[in-house]
Amino acid sequence: MLLVAALIALLLLGLPWGLVALAVALVLEVGEYFAWKRFLRRYRLRSGPETLVGRTATVVDDCEPLGRVRLGAEYWKARARVPAKEGETVRITGIDELTLEVEPDRP
Repeated sequence: MLLVAALIALLLLGLPWGLVALAVALVLEVGEYFAWKRFLRRYRLRSGPETLVGRTATVVDDCEPLGRVRLGAEYWKARARVPAKEGETVRITGIDELTLEVEPDRP
């Protein structure tokens, strides 16, 4: 929006002052872009299945390699590369449709 105003100023003010207005508007627009980018980096969207990756879950049925885990109040099918016994804590490494890919959580 500021660039549009600067282009109008370029036409109305003539060459020397119009170019100054255009340059100032361009610098402000670039600064605003980076300020918003930095600000919004702190507020990433937190929804969808990708938010589960990295969380921990508790094994309900032995995962050898297929089993079930409890994540919060939900029960999920799980697949583990390394067998995990009932009661162990596992970390979610990925999601394949409705099956969580897990590995034992090592502190």
